[in-house]
Amino acid sequence: MSQTWRGGAPSRGGRFSSGDAALQRKLNAEAPKIPHLFRRTAELFAPHRFALVLTVVLVLASAALSVAPPLLTQRIFDQGLFPTNGHPDLNMLVELVALMVGAYVFSALLGVWQTYLTSTVGNAVMGSLRVRLFTHLQAMELSFFTRTKTGVIQSRLQNDVGGVATVLANTVSGVVGNIVTVIAAFVAMVALNWQLTLIAVVLMPFLVVAQRRVGQVRARIATKTQESLSDMTAITQESLSVSGILLSKSFNRQPDEIERYSRENGNLVSLQIRQTMSGQYFFALVTIFMSSIPAIVYLVAGWLLTGGAGLGGPGAITAGTIVAFTNVQARLLFPLIALMRVALDLQTSGALFARIFEYLDLRPAIADTPDAAPLPDGDPRLGEVAFDGVTFRYPDSRGEDRATLDGVSFSIEPGQFAAFVGPSGAGKTTVSYLIPRFYEASSGSVRFAGHDVRDLQRESLVGHIGVVSQETYLFHATIAENLRYAKVDATPAELEAACRAANIHETIVSFPDGYGTIVGERGYRLSGGEKQRIAIARVLLKDPEVLILDEATSALDTISERVVQQALDAASHGRTTIAIAHRLSTVVGADVIYVVDRGRIVEHGTHSELLAVGGAYARLYAEQSTAPSPARHA
Repeated sequence: MSQTWRGGAPSRGGRFSSGDAALQRKLNAEAPKIPHLFRRTAELFAPHRFALVLTVVLVLASAALSVAPPLLTQRIFDQGLFPTNGHPDLNMLVELVALMVGAYVFSALLGVWQTYLTSTVGNAVMGSLRVRLFTHLQAMELSFFTRTKTGVIQSRLQNDVGGVATVLANTVSGVVGNIVTVIAAFVAMVALNWQLTLIAVVLMPFLVVAQRRVGQVRARIATKTQESLSDMTAITQESLSVSGILLSKSFNRQPDEIERYSRENGNLVSLQIRQTMSGQYFFALVTIFMSSIPAIVYLVAGWLLTGGAGLGGPGAITAGTIVAFTNVQARLLFPLIALMRVALDLQTSGALFARIFEYLDLRPAIADTPDAAPLPDGDPRLGEVAFDGVTFRYPDSRGEDRATLDGVSFSIEPGQFAAFVGPSGAGKTTVSYLIPRFYEASSGSVRFAGHDVRDLQRESLVGHIGVVSQETYLFHATIAENLRYAKVDATPAELEAACRAANIHETIVSFPDGYGTIVGERGYRLSGGEKQRIAIARVLLKDPEVLILDEATSALDTISERVVQQALDAASHGRTTIAIAHRLSTVVGADVIYVVDRGRIVEHGTHSELLAVGGAYARLYAEQSTAPSPARHA
């Protein structure tokens, strides 16, 4: 991926499907080609070598046993039922039948053991692949997620990885076992009668060529099917989330959402039918051919018994040989068809593995350097933030570079309260994302405690920074569990102290379940002010040196804003606070206010100093002071 595009600030709403699709195509085009797909897939099994070797041994033993009953059948007919003296030999029949039943029982037990091993290995590999992909995605930069649909990412984790489960579970046993069975059956057929064997295998090369072509078609259909599944997952995630449902109901667009879902579902159903039916005529032809061989064998055997082509005559072939040959041929039929199906599955799963490896081959645009160092504890400069000529660019919809920030410089001292104000789209939020290195500066340097953030370990850097954004995210869990996301081992006393500081404790204990109250998806069972105060309490549990407030009260009503603002004031005490503000009334007490316009800092100073200058800040303040209060229109 290009290292110059560090990603733009995420939009605060809306759904741009066509743009997402274009960005996804760009992402796919930039992803490295997948070399040596088979080798990379085989490497997934490396940690399970012992189980695989044992599985192969069991498969070999089971395959060898599978051809024993047909060979015993020949002796049962020729020596037990119809010996040369004309009288059945019951003693021999008992021995041979006992051996045949024993072979079936032992083969069945081996099959159970083999199934357990293959299922264990296959699911373990699939599980580790899913965790590996999830871990890799966690390391991707924020801009990757702002330009990729969540549903598409979910589809890679669920549909693509799940789609190869059967292949992973059955490939070893299917390939090795069926190959051995086919070879053993072929050797047994040659040993029984080479002339009949020629009849049984004459068309095999043509079937192999046909199978390869069918596999190529199925692989293409499989890729399209997974893409359709990704779109379906994205539509479901967008439309059935709480936000999506509220949006569709607010604009009365449920019929359109149903139509969108139905249209993609129809496409998916069509692809799945095509994937199921592709190759069915081929397998029908194989089945007809293989099933007809016994009848042809009877005809050829009769021809040989009559001395056809001078190759036979009476006694040239026995009834036991004919019965045994047809049984062995049946042993060849099913493994051969199974082998062809496995080959098709491997070709199909190759498309899925390619999609998985495509994501695994993406390299995070923001990552620790080999010599990145942690921040030293107790450093007196912890909380100091500085920008030195920082420029941040990302390509717009036409592919041209657009500067969100252009040569921004400032310095914030430890414990200082700094505010960034300005019109929407000026670049304020981008400033807040560059400090914890969610995005990477295109040029210039961002410094934290005197260190360039690119020289610091991101885990250590983020550990000293807390963020409270306008769009508070809470998990569908209890209040206590949401709070402990910041500190897993927090005690009830610590939870209460943080919530008291955030002015939310009394509200929580008024709920019937108190701290055990389930907040609902994204906290929709709580009011906006309650969610924000819980988010503030969560940050207080983390106890960072730097607190970033990204328009944390702009979406609240006047009363909720006042309550949350009190909590923010308490949270800001004793730590560096960087507030991205739209409402200037919330930052009039800031130590320094930076006015951002079109990616540049156009002026800075205290509230009174900036009013005295009569510049951009004074104009913004005057506009908000004369604007009608939202409460008057409630």
